[in-house]
Amino acid sequence: MDFLFGLPRTSSGHDGIWVIVDRLTKTVRFISVKATSTLDQLARSYVDKIMSQHGVPVSIVSDRDPRFTSKFWHSLQKVIGTRLKFSTSFNPQTDGQSERTIQTLEDMLRACVLQLKGSWDTHLPLMEFAYNNSYQSSIGMAPYEALYGRPYRTPVCWNEVGERKLVGLELVQTTTNNIKLIRENLKIAQDQQKSYADKRRRNLEFQAGDQVFLKLSPWRGVFHFRRKDSRQKGASFKKQNDSTHKGFAETSRSGGGNLGTERSDEEEILDTFQLRTS
Repeated sequence: MDFLFGLPRTSSGHDGIWVIVDRLTKTVRFISVKATSTLDQLARSYVDKIMSQHGVPVSIVSDRDPRFTSKFWHSLQKVIGTRLKFSTSFNPQTDGQSERTIQTLEDMLRACVLQLKGSWDTHLPLMEFAYNNSYQSSIGMAPYEALYGRPYRTPVCWNEVGERKLVGLELVQTTTNNIKLIRENLKIAQDQQKSYADKRRRNLEFQAGDQVFLKLSPWRGVFHFRRKDSRQKGASFKKQNDSTHKGFAETSRSGGGNLGTERSDEEEILDTFQLRTS
């Protein structure tokens, strides 16, 4: 789960999108929201639009957005029996699916907002449909095919059973054109993301005991630390907003694209980091 804010405000007052990705099938749900939405409103949207159709998830992966780390979400976990899994420190790659989806969606939205008439939130269901019914290389099929066992029928197929006469020629043609336009923008956005990722990718390997230099810049302006305290069995996070944190650390394990570290600082940074090169 993640949020995309800063979009043009629509006539309905929406200025953000709540992105929810199923880790298995890669199916996405796009929910239009407001930056001023309360936790109760977000929870109601989750129950109405996600739980009612897909049931209760086994786990939820998110960044450390206050909406997910608040007491409300912990209370919700108790009610629905869902545990909240936090992402690794400073680089939320455990939430990478929704992060990549957000970036792709943002690129797609930018084009669609300029090309489609009306408010972007009215076209959001079509964007969700186009994304879920498009081939995804990571699973070798469309998300809808993975979820339902077959691809969804598109408006192009409405002629097959005479549905064009039932729903109206103009609606069929408009929806078909919009679906094609969204898919074109989606393909462009996906190609751009792949090209960007390929340029930045380098293979790095570390063994346990190697010395590495960590330079940790704040992500989204917030540091999350865990204080060393024998009285605390769980992780207690404190905000740190000031400077970039630098220092040497010894690796404790490697593999899977994650690097574990051991530090002797009084203030211990969360010890799992995603390997990134740029």
